[in-house]
Amino acid sequence: MAEIKRNTLLYFGKNLYAMVGIVLVWRGLWYIIDEVDIAFFNGEHFWTAVVGVALGFFLLYIPDKDLKEIEKL
Repeated sequence: MAEIKRNTLLYFGKNLYAMVGIVLVWRGLWYIIDEVDIAFFNGEHFWTAVVGVALGFFLLYIPDKDLKEIEKL
């Protein structure tokens, strides 16, 4: 019983650790893109949003040469 509890805690601990890392990277990128908007586009988010959507679709397309990952949403 103690071993199962320990394994469960390790499992959630590792996942929490990875989740916090992903959120911190996402937050940092968000602020960097905001600064790009301010520096080059006078605070207008349109162009970085369009590039972000296109890049996102491209990254989802690369592994399988389809966009079936979007169906899971």
